[in-house]
Amino acid sequence: MELAERARVGEPPEPGGRSEPGPRGFVPQKEIVYNKLLPYAERLDAESDLQLAQIKCNLGRAVQLQELWPGGLFWTRKLSTYIRLYGRKFSKEDHVLFIKLLYELVSIPKLEISMMQGFARLLINLLKKKELLSRDDLELPWRPLYDMVERILYSKTEHLGLNWFPNSVENILKTLVKSCRPYFPADATAEMLEEWRPLMCPFDVTMQKAITYFEIFLPTSLPPELHHKGFKLWFDELIGLWVSVQNLPQWEGQLVNLFARLATDNIGYIDWDPYVPKIFTRILRSLNLPVGSSQVLVPRFLTNAYDIGHAVIWITAMMGGPSKLVQKHLAGLFNSITSFYHPSNNGRWLNKLMKLLQRLPNSIVRRLHRERYKKPSWLTPVPDSHKLTDQDVTDFVQCIIQPVLLAMFSKTGSLEAAQALQNLALMRPELVIPPVLERTYPALETLTEPHQLTATLSCVIGVARSLVSGGRWFPEGPTHMLPLLMRALPGVDPNDFSKCMITFQFIATFSTLVPLVDCSSVLQERNDLTEVERELCSATAEFEDFVLQFMDRCFGLIESSTLEQTREETETEKMTHLESLVELGLSSTFSTILTQCSKEIFMVALQKVFNFSTSHIFETRVAGRMVADMCRAAVKCCPEESLKLFVPHCCSVITQLTMNDDVLNDEELDKELLWNLQLLSEITRVDGRKLLLYREQLVKILQRTLHLTCKQGYTLSCNLLHHLLRSTTLIYPTEYCSVPGGFDKPPSEYFPIKDWGKPGDLWNLGIQWHVPSLEEVSFAFYLLDSFLQPELIKLQHCGDGKLEMSRDDILQSLTIVHNCLIGSGNLLPPLKGEPVTNLVPSMVSLEETKLYTGLEYDLSRENHREAIAAVIRKLLNHILDNSEDDTKSLFLIIKIIGDLLQFQGSHKHEFDSRWKSFNLVKKSMENRLHGKKQHIRALLIDRVMLQHELRTLTVEGCEYKKIHQDMIRDLLRLSTSSYSQVRNKAQQTFFAALGAYNFCCRDIIPLVLEFLRPDRQDVTQQQFKGALYCLLGNHSGVCLANLHDWDCIVQTWPAIVSSGLSQAMSLEKPSIVRLFDDLAEKIHRQYETIGLDFTIPKSCVEIAELLQQSKNPSINQILLSPEKIKEGIKRQQEKNADALRNYENLVDTLLDGVEQRNLPWKFEHIGIGLLSLLLRDDRVLPLRAIRFFVENLNHDAIVVRKMAISAVAGILKQLKRTHKKLTINPCEISGYPKPTQIIAGDRPDNHWLHYDSKTLPRTKKEWESSCFVEKTHWGYYTWPKNMVVYAGVEEQPKLGRSREDMTEAEQIIFDHFSDPKFVEQLITFLSLEDRKGKDKFNPRRFCLFKGIFRNFDDAFLPVLKPHLERLVADSHESTQRCVAEIIAGLIRGSKHWTFEKVEKLWELLCPLLRTALSNITVETYNDWGACIATSCESRDPRKLHWLFELLLESPLSGEGGSFVDACRLYVLQGGLAQQEWRVPELLHRLLKYLEPKLTQVYKNVRERIGSVLTYIFMIDVSLPNTAPTTSPHVPEFTARILEKLKPLMDVDEEIQNHVMEENGIGEEDERTQGIKLLKTILKWLMASAGRSFSTAVTEQLQLLPLFFKIAPVENDNSYDELKRDAKLCLSLMSQGLLYPHQVPLVLQVLKQVREMAATTLSGLLQCNFLTMDSPMQIHFEQLCKTKLPKKRKRDPGSVGDTIPSAELVKRHAGVLGLGACVLSSPYDVPTWMPQLLMNLSAHLNDPQPIEMTVKKTLSNFRRTHHDNWQEHKQQFTDDQLLVLTDLLVSPCYYA
Repeated sequence: MELAERARVGEPPEPGGRSEPGPRGFVPQKEIVYNKLLPYAERLDAESDLQLAQIKCNLGRAVQLQELWPGGLFWTRKLSTYIRLYGRKFSKEDHVLFIKLLYELVSIPKLEISMMQGFARLLINLLKKKELLSRDDLELPWRPLYDMVERILYSKTEHLGLNWFPNSVENILKTLVKSCRPYFPADATAEMLEEWRPLMCPFDVTMQKAITYFEIFLPTSLPPELHHKGFKLWFDELIGLWVSVQNLPQWEGQLVNLFARLATDNIGYIDWDPYVPKIFTRILRSLNLPVGSSQVLVPRFLTNAYDIGHAVIWITAMMGGPSKLVQKHLAGLFNSITSFYHPSNNGRWLNKLMKLLQRLPNSIVRRLHRERYKKPSWLTPVPDSHKLTDQDVTDFVQCIIQPVLLAMFSKTGSLEAAQALQNLALMRPELVIPPVLERTYPALETLTEPHQLTATLSCVIGVARSLVSGGRWFPEGPTHMLPLLMRALPGVDPNDFSKCMITFQFIATFSTLVPLVDCSSVLQERNDLTEVERELCSATAEFEDFVLQFMDRCFGLIESSTLEQTREETETEKMTHLESLVELGLSSTFSTILTQCSKEIFMVALQKVFNFSTSHIFETRVAGRMVADMCRAAVKCCPEESLKLFVPHCCSVITQLTMNDDVLNDEELDKELLWNLQLLSEITRVDGRKLLLYREQLVKILQRTLHLTCKQGYTLSCNLLHHLLRSTTLIYPTEYCSVPGGFDKPPSEYFPIKDWGKPGDLWNLGIQWHVPSLEEVSFAFYLLDSFLQPELIKLQHCGDGKLEMSRDDILQSLTIVHNCLIGSGNLLPPLKGEPVTNLVPSMVSLEETKLYTGLEYDLSRENHREAIAAVIRKLLNHILDNSEDDTKSLFLIIKIIGDLLQFQGSHKHEFDSRWKSFNLVKKSMENRLHGKKQHIRALLIDRVMLQHELRTLTVEGCEYKKIHQDMIRDLLRLSTSSYSQVRNKAQQTFFAALGAYNFCCRDIIPLVLEFLRPDRQDVTQQQFKGALYCLLGNHSGVCLANLHDWDCIVQTWPAIVSSGLSQAMSLEKPSIVRLFDDLAEKIHRQYETIGLDFTIPKSCVEIAELLQQSKNPSINQILLSPEKIKEGIKRQQEKNADALRNYENLVDTLLDGVEQRNLPWKFEHIGIGLLSLLLRDDRVLPLRAIRFFVENLNHDAIVVRKMAISAVAGILKQLKRTHKKLTINPCEISGYPKPTQIIAGDRPDNHWLHYDSKTLPRTKKEWESSCFVEKTHWGYYTWPKNMVVYAGVEEQPKLGRSREDMTEAEQIIFDHFSDPKFVEQLITFLSLEDRKGKDKFNPRRFCLFKGIFRNFDDAFLPVLKPHLERLVADSHESTQRCVAEIIAGLIRGSKHWTFEKVEKLWELLCPLLRTALSNITVETYNDWGACIATSCESRDPRKLHWLFELLLESPLSGEGGSFVDACRLYVLQGGLAQQEWRVPELLHRLLKYLEPKLTQVYKNVRERIGSVLTYIFMIDVSLPNTAPTTSPHVPEFTARILEKLKPLMDVDEEIQNHVMEENGIGEEDERTQGIKLLKTILKWLMASAGRSFSTAVTEQLQLLPLFFKIAPVENDNSYDELKRDAKLCLSLMSQGLLYPHQVPLVLQVLKQVREMAATTLSGLLQCNFLTMDSPMQIHFEQLCKTKLPKKRKRDPGSVGDTIPSAELVKRHAGVLGLGACVLSSPYDVPTWMPQLLMNLSAHLNDPQPIEMTVKKTLSNFRRTHHDNWQEHKQQFTDDQLLVLTDLLVSPCYYA
């Protein structure tokens, strides 16, 4: 919020805030407010101004001097740090300049990818808060981003290994586009549509791409006056598309994401009502709930479901407004899915349902915040007519509360429910909290169901704030607090860990929110209290009781932990994980309670703790720690009173016990002494000022105990020293009470109940800081002088060899040194020294800025840090030379070195975990509705403290000095020492140090590589391993082996390869082998292509000049002179040349390495792997490497051959000559004008693209005059603005070149492939098996051959021809695969051949393919399918007419038997499917050919025909604005089929599958023919359900009655293909294919066959055509009622009466119908249920299968209603109950 705004609104101004731009001259965009609350806040403005000025000046200079690295990157990193420390504390002008500069930098086309990511992350951060910059302040072009996404996400060369992108790049790019989107110009939408509409061909992968682009790019936040240039251009078109697509193609979900965004940005400007029913139906379907027969779930629906997050956003944005339609549907949605939330349900879908529950309330709260509380900004506000009213909110809460209450007890845990309740309670506490409490009270009483308790408590924690603050909606809320707290106490239970933890959390949450003050006295003094307040006042008398009971519980818990004496003997230093969690829970809860207590209650509690801790003696590991924690909590809250009790007591006990000097040398100390030491060391962790009173006593204790012999003893004493130092030197808040100033005021002035649940006030936090006083600092230095100095002197002598010290003594001294160091890290200035120069040349200053963290260093005193450093280094050398096995001392030395380098008062990992837990607590307690940082005071104080720690930790990127260099070298020495544990610890510290200093890696790499040199004889295996680990790095930090920098890789990669010859390397040791595997794997995983070109374009430089000249704040620095700029450009060109030289050099050295004699094979493979990473798309590989890879195509090892195949395919791409293109105007070719509005599909102006056998190019002249369009999608939807095709033959690169015409690189390849021996060997290798049965058509090999035939046209055909003929005739799997790969490569590679060459090619190929297709086998048909599909992909069908004619010759000849027929169809289908809409003529021919053959007998052929039919009709789509296709139409085909099925329609009986699988001789009757036909049709419908876009058309629904006749009514398990298919088909049709408007249609179809309707109903129910939403339910009841009389027309007569089958079926259907109704409501008893059950029971004695059905239904009813039978009973009359009890314990079970 800008200051001026705030002052106007009349809120209190910020602390120290000025409302007008004062002397600083600029208004910051948005600062981090917490900085204003730091104790040294007044110094920050000057500090940040200086930093900002430096950043602006140096970043500007770096860019002008063309120095992307190191200067540019260094200063952009500084800018990110600046934002982390101060927020966006710069003027609007600077903000815009930063964004523009980074935008230019990010979009430099040749920019190295790792730099691009760095810039992009910063740019995203700058654009994050979009309310700060309006569209008037900033406009960003969209094309550079589009080019970038196209170049990277849709890279043409990545799959060939010419570009290596990191995995994260996709998310970063998408987020970047998202951040820039609001600032695209107004005309962007129209340009984007023009650019991407031509890609929208629904049969093509480009559709996915188009929709992805729309989803991420289309701007939706334009102001209303620009809507006609925004979404109105595309909304109708895309929503139409969405409505008509019904089969969840991949891109449908992306459309949903786009609509969700559109809806949110334009609430109230779009009328969604017409689409609401559809939207909800789809969302319901997308939840994938199992309905009905669970065995038929179509996998496709699982993969492409909507993202729940986006669906929720969409629903939220559509709510409100006049019509209330969305709310109605939402209620319907929850009605239909509520039963799935019942705890007894569990399944894959549960996660989605839970996510829905959690996200929806959250999303509504965000919307309410935006409409009611958020500060208005330039973004379009919600019009008043569409804001959510209070009624809307109430309706919403009511419709969702039921499922949420069910979900509380879900199997996946109650987390989502708790989050949902937290948000719901913010909106309507009176509706939400009472039902939660109703469930909580009983749960607190029960002992047998702990899960119920944990679930309810976590939900109450979620609503705690709303409960305690009461408010006008729910004033009686607070009265529940005390009863809840008292009842929760038994939860502190040593036997049940999770219960204990949740209870602690529960108690802590409530006590944070409420001052625990006894106000009962107020009742006498005041009479102006409300009823609730009076009630609360009298209740607060229980607080003291509560606190004391809680303490008793805790003592009980502790004593039960003490009993674990068993562990006392076994030296387990640590507590177990669970114990440490309990300890944490206990101490934090206790400290919260005491913080919130009134003085009176506190004193009682203090006395109680004191008595407990002094009357027992605890072991120091588990119980002792817990008690000491409780004491510490007490002392922290009121240091003066508490220290008075504790310090004298502990000191006197310790002094007494150490009177006798013998104690000092005891190995085992008295327990009492240890316990008191522990207690004393914990209670000194308090406000340092209060400790000064006791300094003499404490120092005496230290003198007595620091040199105890017993390790446990001196460790505790060192802790005391450490805590004393920390308490006196650090800056920290001293209290966290929920009200500033505490509660110690008389009740007449202060009424605590008003503060229940009150948030902290950010502007009057009144933090009490502890800032070290002079007295404290001098005390700290006194401690250091008295205790640190003597140790250092001893260690110094020891290191010099003057003094012999035992290992234990050294360890003790080191422990004291370490504790002094981490106690006073804040006082000691960082290490000084000379910087290490010349690591990187730079023309920009790379200076560091020091942050002020509240202390001026006292430079007059000796810097203990440097003293420690000197001594420790000397000692380290001494130990390593004389006693390397003293590992304990080495561990400590490693710790000390790490802290010397980095420690300034807090550790990074501690800070990270505190930041995490802060965020967790914030989330669980926050008020998202009002926002504005309304957190409780303790949280806000915590956040300010974290801000202070963040500043102390921001030492990354420190300057690298000589002393750092020395210490890092020491760490390296330790990392390669003899003991693995020492190495391990040292390596961790080593990695941390590497990450902290600029450019130090370049200095260290040569030292690490020394250990790998093959010519050194003195390296041990341990050193070798250590060095490898140092190269490998840890999972988060730097990986030395793979820095993205030529200078480093040139050293490391060759060293890794040649280390194979080092004598320390042994492949016998699995650990070393594994290390090399990990190294290679990590390099491959993390490698990103490194740039060769670092030029900065002019547009960048211009913005950089503006940035450098920008004032406010600025430093006086002269602008750059032209000479400087010239020098910059010169250096930049040198850098480019250097990079290139390094690149070629690296390739050379790696080749030298790999070609060394006797290099183990493993290293050869690693080397070749590294070489293959060096292929690039902007530079051809050096010749030597090309020769190497081509020769290795015939290497003995298959691994190497595979790498070589990929590499050569890449090299061929690099050598590809560019083909000239021309722009054409498609309308001139077709002779038709461009269509005025958008019509997709077959139009006169794209008809010339169709395959037409009359005008195929069969002569050279026709061929050369044809205009071939290779890409399948062009022209289907619209024509591209600039349509490009290849120019004529004479303008293309020359074909048929002689060897002399080629470049050297091409000659190498030419020579090898012209050599018959080489080719023969290659083919032999390629036709070997790799992994039996696992091999597939290999795209890499295909790319290799495609490249060869593309670059060298038919030069190698003569050599290959005999091989191809041989291979085709051999029916082995691997040889067939090999020939398929080569043929696919040939066909695709011949794209630019001349007509003569192509014609000759097909003369060769046609006989080959014929042979191949007749030899096809089970193993190879997939490969041939892949071959033909690959050949036809992105090719003009008219070019391949030979192939299509060949495939269509006679797919079903029957000669090779049914199998070959099926395979031929498969292969044909692959080719036609790739051609999509451009071959209508072929599809018609095929259909005509297949129709008479539909009555096939063989199952495999039937399935294949079904699949082919799907592809034939795929083009017949019913999408909006699409012209009717010229390809075959479904309706006509279905009509013809129905004719043939007439004979089956007319008979009224179940269809039996009595056709055996052999072709009978002679004419079969029509009926049998019909059944065969039906089988094929079933296969077709099943195949198309998964693939086509649109649903079953009307004609297909006519087939339903037939299916119901077949579909088995009961699940009989006998396998019968026909029945199974019919059932699957029905369920598929019901899954996605039926839409509400078709339901009446279905019922109509059924009415025509009226007497079958009953059977149909049962089928429908069983396959859940009709899901149970309320209109359906009514429909059902009517159906049941109408059908019932019909069943009764014959009373069950004598049992012997055999009912004819049709009758039986009908009757069974009725029973099933009733059963379905019963089971439709599994967890409740609707009003109609009792009567239905009675009707059902009448059928118990019917013949089978009816009896079975009834039994099943009843037992299901019993199972589902058993849990709550007491409630359900109420619904039945007594008579009904009698019958029911009879039934459920039915005699027929025993009959």
